[in-house]
Amino acid sequence: MAKTASLSIRVDPETKSTVDVIFSRFGITIADAVNIFLHKSIMVGGLPFDMTLPQYNEETLSAMQEANDIASGKVNAKSYSSLAELNAELDAEYAEEYEN
Repeated sequence: MAKTASLSIRVDPETKSTVDVIFSRFGITIADAVNIFLHKSIMVGGLPFDMTLPQYNEETLSAMQEANDIASGKVNAKSYSSLAELNAELDAEYAEEYEN
């Protein structure tokens, strides 16, 4: 029987639970998945996926900043008392922009 070495890692419980469900759909355990990752890393001579930072366009970056500003209270977001009120405003904006 081949000898094995022990590897201990720490992950937050939610991550562990989520990947446990995903890997179980493939019929493998988290330990199996880690072994697959390690063997694939050996095969490719590095990480078995590209490591890149997400590249967002200016519109997306602006929307993300606006969402952060709203969440932090720096900007007051408009609120609506009903879905009908929101829809009426959206319809008016659409008509102004596309029907004129």
